[in-house]
Amino acid sequence: MTDNSAFRPSRRAVLRLGVGTLAALIPVRAGAQPKIAPKLVQYQEKPKGPQECDNCLHFIPPSACKMVEGKINPKGWCQLYAPKPK
Repeated sequence: MTDNSAFRPSRRAVLRLGVGTLAALIPVRAGAQPKIAPKLVQYQEKPKGPQECDNCLHFIPPSACKMVEGKINPKGWCQLYAPKPK
């Protein structure tokens, strides 16, 4: 009769192997998610009351947005407007 316990991997080793395998299978994104066309979110070059791009959570100065593609007017507005936290 042989001692099989010497050949049995630890749970930690099995988990490391599993996590490493999963990490290798997940594709790495080369860039950010695709942005939305301005038309689809009713982007406009003027603000909607006090709501304007330069005080939106998604705005990237001087003229970009995390969510909407193209050049963004800091005084513009779209349906994705979300105020920056104070």
